[in-house]
Amino acid sequence: MPLHIEVITPERTVYEGDVDMVIAPGSDGYLGILPHHAPLLTALGPGEFRVKKGGQEEVLAVFGGFMDVRGDHVVVLTDAAERSEEIDEERARAARETAQRTLAAPLSAAEEAIARASLQRALVRLRVSERRRRRT
Repeated sequence: MPLHIEVITPERTVYEGDVDMVIAPGSDGYLGILPHHAPLLTALGPGEFRVKKGGQEEVLAVFGGFMDVRGDHVVVLTDAAERSEEIDEERARAARETAQRTLAAPLSAAEEAIARASLQRALVRLRVSERRRRRT
C-alpha cells in the first residue's frame, strides 16, 4: 500500500500523490517515512524534501513547518515550498550573494537573524536545483 502525501502552503497544494517513501528535513535532522509508519507529529526545518516513487525521486525545497504522519497519510503544512523545477537558480544565487554581503557588515541581532535565514533559504534552493540538474 502506498503512502499518500500532501505538501500544503497557505497559497496552494505544492505536491499531492501516492509515493513509496518520503525523506523530510526534521528539526533535528532528516527522517524517512515509509508506509505503515508509526503516528508522528514533528517540526520541519528548512531543507530538501525528497519524495520517492517507482525508482524516481522528486525534490522540493521546504522552509519549515510541520509534518503529520498517520498510518499511510502524510500531511506537510509549511509557509513555503517549491518544486525543483520552480526554482529560479539565478535569483537564488543573487539572494545568496546579497545575504553573504549583508552578514559581512556589522548588524543588530535581528538583522543578523534575517540575513542568516535569507542565506539558508538561498542555499536550500541551490541544493535542490543542483540535485535536479544532476538527475537530468
